[in-house]
Amino acid sequence: MASIATAAAPQQGRGATTAGWIISGIVILFLAMDGLIKLVPLQPVTDTMRALGWPTDPLLLRLLGVLILGPTLLYAWRRTALVGAILLTAFLGGAVATQLRIGAPLLTHTLFGVYLGALLWIGLYFREPRLRALLH
Repeated sequence: MASIATAAAPQQGRGATTAGWIISGIVILFLAMDGLIKLVPLQPVTDTMRALGWPTDPLLLRLLGVLILGPTLLYAWRRTALVGAILLTAFLGGAVATQLRIGAPLLTHTLFGVYLGALLWIGLYFREPRLRALLH
């Protein structure tokens, strides 16, 4: 059945697939770094969480780190990339809501999660023929 979906996917060149992996790689690196610094947790992370109105308990920060790293790993692995993209989109929606709640600047802070989510899906679209087949 996977071969049917792959066969129905619009053909694209190798350059588009490479671009998809580059875009996805940027997203993966950003999210992995974000998750890892929450696992430590570093003082700037604690200060930022406080400014956002979140509790600064190290256990909560580590939990948030795991909640970012888990879906990021799923997104990086081709077989589970779609599930990872869905979970990361939900997480980024929470980040947008947090920024909106505190009245952060719209274009730079509040919509950053939207920008990252768009890159996430664009990268996946270019690297995953099954997603292209589903959308066409």
